[in-house]
Amino acid sequence: MAEAADFQGTPPSPARRWLRRTGALLAGAPLLAGLMQLPAASPAEAAAPDGAQAASGAGSVSVSVNSLTPEAPAEGDTVTVSGTVTNKGRQTVTDAHVDLRVGPLLNTRSSIDTVAKNSDDVQGAIGPEVDDKYSEEFDKLTPGVSQSFTLSVPVDELDLGKDGVYQLAVSLAGQTPAQPWEQTLGVQRTFLPWQPEEAGTRTKTTFMWPLVSTVHMTAETGSDEQQTPVFHDDELAKEIAPGGRLDRMVALGKDLDVTWVIDPDLLASVEAMTDRYEITGEGDDTVVGGHQDVAKRWLTEVQKAVADREVVALPFGDPDLASLAHSGTSVTGSLSHLKEASDVASDTVESILHVEPTTDFAWPVDGALDPSIVKVATSAGADKVIARSDTFEETSGLSYTPSAPRPVGGGTTAVVADARLSTAFQGDLTTASAATLAVQRFLAQSLTLGLQTGQQRSVVVAPQRTPTASQARTMAEALSVLQDGTWSEPQDLTSAAKAKPDPAAATRIPSASSYPSSLRKRELPRSTFEQIARTQAKLDKFKVILSDQSRVVTPFGRALNRAMSASWRGRQSEAAIYRSGVEAYLDDLLGQVRLIDKSETKLSGRSATIPVTVQNNLVQGVEHLVLRLTSTNPTRLEIGGNSYEEQPVAVSGGHSQSVKFTTSANANGRATVVAQLYTQDGQKYGEPVTFDVKVTEITATVMLVIGGGVLLLVLAGFRMYTQRKRAAAREAAEQENEAGEDADGPQNPDAAEERPTREPEADSRTDGQEQPSDPAPDTAPESTDPSGTGERVDR
Repeated sequence: MAEAADFQGTPPSPARRWLRRTGALLAGAPLLAGLMQLPAASPAEAAAPDGAQAASGAGSVSVSVNSLTPEAPAEGDTVTVSGTVTNKGRQTVTDAHVDLRVGPLLNTRSSIDTVAKNSDDVQGAIGPEVDDKYSEEFDKLTPGVSQSFTLSVPVDELDLGKDGVYQLAVSLAGQTPAQPWEQTLGVQRTFLPWQPEEAGTRTKTTFMWPLVSTVHMTAETGSDEQQTPVFHDDELAKEIAPGGRLDRMVALGKDLDVTWVIDPDLLASVEAMTDRYEITGEGDDTVVGGHQDVAKRWLTEVQKAVADREVVALPFGDPDLASLAHSGTSVTGSLSHLKEASDVASDTVESILHVEPTTDFAWPVDGALDPSIVKVATSAGADKVIARSDTFEETSGLSYTPSAPRPVGGGTTAVVADARLSTAFQGDLTTASAATLAVQRFLAQSLTLGLQTGQQRSVVVAPQRTPTASQARTMAEALSVLQDGTWSEPQDLTSAAKAKPDPAAATRIPSASSYPSSLRKRELPRSTFEQIARTQAKLDKFKVILSDQSRVVTPFGRALNRAMSASWRGRQSEAAIYRSGVEAYLDDLLGQVRLIDKSETKLSGRSATIPVTVQNNLVQGVEHLVLRLTSTNPTRLEIGGNSYEEQPVAVSGGHSQSVKFTTSANANGRATVVAQLYTQDGQKYGEPVTFDVKVTEITATVMLVIGGGVLLLVLAGFRMYTQRKRAAAREAAEQENEAGEDADGPQNPDAAEERPTREPEADSRTDGQEQPSDPAPDTAPESTDPSGTGERVDR
């Protein structure tokens, strides 16, 4: 059965082939006679796992090629293929042997794709067997058990012809108790590039090496002078730690001639980790990060790796250009964020890596373009857009791959990366067999591309943005072979963009309707940009009152750039949580500057002063604020002679300040007063404080009554004073009389006889009679003694 698939090449070992055929016929003759009397097998039985082939075309034995060296052999080399065979069926395989087969020359890139797609199909062509002395035999393959093999063949024995890519297959043949004749039970196809001599015209290959991660930093910073950054997770430390994804990208890329494509946000985040940083924990708690040494080491390695290499800086945070073009341009201010992200990119990279980056390139997701994406990409200053050939419509029907640069009008160049080369390292490459196949497929596509014409072309490889560690290792292995090979030479991205365009290549930007629906479904929705715009409006209102705007504007500006990142694609819930966290933190800061609530205030006069307190719990001072106090009933209560009064406010960080307003009452009753903070441009700031003022009006009648009462009190006091003075005079006269009587007593009888008797005299004012207009006496008429000091005075 295996021989039936052979159709070209030198026949392998005729004697051995005859022996195998004879043995299989002799062993199968008695069984064949019996089988002819059995009913035909049902379709289900024919597709059983123990059949010669599974329904999918894969055999019952899995063959894995874990290594192939050298990947692109030269004259005199020995090709060594190592791997494993695993019996996936239920029956033991006996008399098995594994060997190499060289298939036909693959002249087209599409034929390579076809072989890769059906790499384990036992029903397809696998080419003639190489000499059996290079095979390896197995007496028995037990179900579920894997056994390794190594096949080494001098390249001269492979009978390779002209330059190009050959199919190289490892096949396993054997028999089972149910089918006791030799048959192909498993196969694994790969590719063998053959270009032993230096190519007359080498392909110039540009390989983009991306250093991009997901978003890790929040907008929150500490209240200390250094503004300690806060991360929402500690995953970045794992990526840059030894063996991590980004650590492997740097370690592998430093020895390759590549163009580094870097998101400045990644560098800024790692640099923030070199000093004190915190990580959000449960609730509002944070924990201190402890990976400063790891961050310092990684940045040092990056600086070494990019020295003397081209560095392309993406806009800060790697904004999703397609999402912005399709959903964000209708939201005011969205394009300004892209411009800001582009403006800070160069300074960020240069300050950390000490190299001057190129910022002329825009890189939409998967290189998919339409006119709106190009317009957005170039609005921030880029004049070169990296596209990919599977999304850039090639309408001219070229039979070869044209050079990368395509002038698309308006001074813009679309740099079209090759799709086959760019997607060669996607998928799970953690197994050695998958990685080996990816390397050989990449090399095969590159060589076939170079052999298409005799003219030199510039080719760009734009892999996935965030390769895994295994994908990065596979990329590095393939690129290392390519750079040491005979048909390609490295070139940086700027040079590729400046290469002479192919006049036959398409230059029309694909229409919006041709944009891949699979990519559109994963884009950031319009609500993303609406929330970013809302947060920006709050930030604009907040920053004008700050004495040091940079402490707030910078971290929030970069956080809004991160909110537009392409890394949020397919992670809508995580993206919404991040954006809401940024907005909530800004709301909290806005709330730190506020008016203190007031209870009801009472006024007991025509005018009074009402204090209103402004509290600032921020670390820095606030200024350029205006406090307006407004009376809702100015006919009853005026403020500053009008319905409202405004006063400027400036409050130091962590302090409060009371602002006093003069009020005038025109009538009694309640009046509602509203206190509101404003920015100097007239925008309301914070929530208003409303309170009531209870006014007691002071009328003329009340004033007369109060004045009469005061006058009576004065008269009563004067009356009491005069009465006390008279009483004191009478007491002194009586004491004088008593002294005279003592002199007329028995001791002095002559004097007593001489003193005449005196009659009491009447009050000269009344001649002894009381006048009706006189006020009532303070004491009883019959008493001439002065009033006691504790006696109550009637008013």
